Amino acid sequence: MNDAVLNILLVVVLAAFVIYAFRNSRKNKAKQAELRSQIVPGAEIMTNFGLFGTLLSIDEVNNVAEIEVSPGNVVRVHRQTLAKVVTPTETVDGVATGAPRSVEEAMEIANREAEARERAEKGETPEFGELADKPVELTKNEETTVSDDSADETARRSTKKIDE
Repeated sequence: MNDAVLNILLVVVLAAFVIYAFRNSRKNKAKQAELRSQIVPGAEIMTNFGLFGTLLSIDEVNNVAEIEVSPGNVVRVHRQTLAKVVTPTETVDGVATGAPRSVEEAMEIANREAEARERAEKGETPEFGELADKPVELTKNEETTVSDDSADETARRSTKKIDE
């Protein structure tokens, strides 16, 4: 009796595993078909190894894709290394404006904004690496000092070259 229950349980677990495997393979095939429909010449793409560029052409027979990584620089890669189509994200001052990916990230953003507001109310200067509200303006004396130093440095270099 005990052996029959174990055998039935084993068959049920095996059947669940097979059903799960078929379901995953169907999802993966659908995902690959969607990716293939998006990968067309002119699309911004990323490869499996992190190379970004514009897809120029795909040779289906030789499985070669040509990617322009910068103006005039074309790289040939295997077609299967094309990982995804890159969609541009909206940014404000270099920071992505998308929704936070987790509750922790949302809390961190809220805390940083609250600290920045508190510092602005107190009139504190920003810490190193933080953006200031107003750009720092140089006085006339500082501007002339900077240009005098650079003129002296240029004169020293030209004198040094003549001596050599």
